[in-house]
Amino acid sequence: MMLSLAFPAIDPIAIAIGPIAIRWYALAYIAGLLLGWRYVVHYCSKTPNIMSKRDIDDLLFWATLGVILGGRTGYILFYNLDYYLANPANILKVWQGGMAFHGGFMGVIIAIILFARKRGISILAVLDAAAVAAPIGLFFGRIANFINGELFGRATDAPWGMVFPNGGPEPRHPSQLYEAVLEGAILFVVLFILARSPFVRHRPGIMGGTFVAGYGISRIIVEFFRQPDAQLGFLTFGATMGQLLSIPMVLVGLGCIFYALKIDPIKTRQLPKEEQTA
Repeated sequence: MMLSLAFPAIDPIAIAIGPIAIRWYALAYIAGLLLGWRYVVHYCSKTPNIMSKRDIDDLLFWATLGVILGGRTGYILFYNLDYYLANPANILKVWQGGMAFHGGFMGVIIAIILFARKRGISILAVLDAAAVAAPIGLFFGRIANFINGELFGRATDAPWGMVFPNGGPEPRHPSQLYEAVLEGAILFVVLFILARSPFVRHRPGIMGGTFVAGYGISRIIVEFFRQPDAQLGFLTFGATMGQLLSIPMVLVGLGCIFYALKIDPIKTRQLPKEEQTA
């Protein structure tokens, strides 16, 4: 008989007031956005001062729309298109689950491009600012996935395997926690260290490229332990959809880094005193 750890039975609903229920997943999104916003304010208080606090406040709104619209669209297109074509009325039922990181990532990239052009700020510099905060949201999001008992891993005989409520009788990898560590905690530390370097901060694209490539590598690794989506299974050469979507991220991220190392350092932006971050 295989040993396994007991799955902590945490109610997915964090707070319930009458008919109103607030789920841990929603709180994870809120915590990630608010803590990420505060960290971006701190990051942009250092030279080259690419954005004012007002810019950051507006970017939060743009990024939130990108995450929600892109995440939902990506899940529909990449993971469950046939189902939603047959059941279009369910497309808007986001409370039933169904968000994809790669779709949310593309949504945020589009939001960053539109925002940067509107404000006359370097697109890569805005990407850098968003990148330093992204691991915070990823960490809380993966913890929420674990609490929900979703996106669990493949069957394992490892002593830390868990029997998930919807995963059958076999112990499985707690792959959500692997992702929280790799995509969240470790990637945050790497970017935190890089952000302390004036050389890096003045070369837009290094931070953003490191995040994009780092996430892609982390996701590819974790997918070897994560159970593929039932409606997709294994795809080309035994890869999963998550791995196939992450390969371009690694290439694009490395391209951003190499490009950033070739261009001239960005100059410090002179902001009006009342618009400076603190």
